[in-house]
Amino acid sequence: MGESRRGPLKSAVPSNVVSPVRRCSRTACGRPAVATLTYVYADSTAVLGPLATYAEPHCYDLCAEHSERLTAPRGWEVVRLLDASAPARPSGDDLEALANAVREAARPQERAAEAGGGGRGGDPIEVGRRGHLRVLRSPDN
Repeated sequence: MGESRRGPLKSAVPSNVVSPVRRCSRTACGRPAVATLTYVYADSTAVLGPLATYAEPHCYDLCAEHSERLTAPRGWEVVRLLDASAPARPSGDDLEALANAVREAARPQERAAEAGGGGRGGDPIEVGRRGHLRVLRSPDN
């Protein structure tokens, strides 16, 4: 009589505590996680990217709603890493760059005067500046 017909799976106690789907880390939110939030304290930056392969102890998994509404403390920057499979949405910077390009194209006389005057032969011309970034135009254009 020695052997039992039940295998190890049938004898295990069923539990609804462990789920194969990772859930949002926000309190009282049970939606499935779609993004992972990590803080880089040295840079005062919150990085929100696609859902990490493994749950890490110092990262937070967020659902779609909470990842969209994410804000950072005053003085901190939020960096949103795009998921390659997700469609890219234009940001405020993209729209501002497009508006600046349209304004620049509408001023052909000023552009010709800048290209013809000052500047050394093959050096690019600084067109605009935003923080530490510079927009350069080739003198050939």
